[in-house]
Amino acid sequence: MTIVFKVSDNVKQKMIEYYKDVRREKTPPYAIFQAMEADTIITLYESGKAMFQGISADIDANIWVDMEKKLNNRVIDINEPKKEKEKYLEELNYFYSISTVGSDEVGTGDYFGPIVVTASYVDKEKIELVKELGVKDSKKLTDEKIKKIAPVLIKEIPYVTFTLNNKEYNRYQSIGYNMNKIKAILHNKVLYSITHKDENYPYQKIIVDQFVYPKKYFEHILESTEKVTDITFTTKAESKCASVAAASIISRYIFLAKMDELSKDLGIEIPKGANDIVDQVGKEIVQKYGEAKLEEIAKLNFKNTEKIKEL
Repeated sequence: MTIVFKVSDNVKQKMIEYYKDVRREKTPPYAIFQAMEADTIITLYESGKAMFQGISADIDANIWVDMEKKLNNRVIDINEPKKEKEKYLEELNYFYSISTVGSDEVGTGDYFGPIVVTASYVDKEKIELVKELGVKDSKKLTDEKIKKIAPVLIKEIPYVTFTLNNKEYNRYQSIGYNMNKIKAILHNKVLYSITHKDENYPYQKIIVDQFVYPKKYFEHILESTEKVTDITFTTKAESKCASVAAASIISRYIFLAKMDELSKDLGIEIPKGANDIVDQVGKEIVQKYGEAKLEEIAKLNFKNTEKIKEL
């Protein structure tokens, strides 16, 4: 049995604390943790998606369904996967039949390397091209495939990209901005830029993958003087919407180029992610360049920083 649903930020924190003693050593890509409790494997992803797998998955999932009800007055029906699938297919068919602007980001789960956010415009006349290229969520494509597809997209599809280096990321963190606030600010920045270009693209919808509740998203960008507010938020947007998928691939392509550049500058192969290999490379960097170097190239609030200093 497999049960998947997205949890709220406050429930997410409680899950992290609850499962801290039963975590597995290895963490899947883009996951905060994976834990084993009795017969159930629990995986919590950075996106807030929680997955429960096993014979007693429904029992474990219901703990957090009840928590959502209690803390957020949010009702989650884990017994209606068919309805979710129908909704997914309905949105997929709709978004792939209209002209859209969509945005997506990469680098938020990587200790090294920047955060890259891209907004792209895919006219409905270009959707067939996108399909032929095999465009989908960049996390599901190999780096080699990304490097092959992205240059074609860059040539054929209008886009705007913003790259936040880690020195700036650490400054944001120092003034109390969490990751979701940073992401919201950057998404708003590229969406505003592409929708206010002189070309005046005739999009029908602006799509953003829902990483936080809409109300909270708009709270995060409250201080921005230029805002985009006519947004359709949906989960799994990168697999439902051509413009979000294209933005995802372009962001990944730029991120990979930045990582290659960083590796060349340091003379050390810089790994992606936030795992044990990252810790070892971090130690090598500190030994070669000193701790101050991490302020430039790493997200200091990640637990990797403490681990590197202890090695």
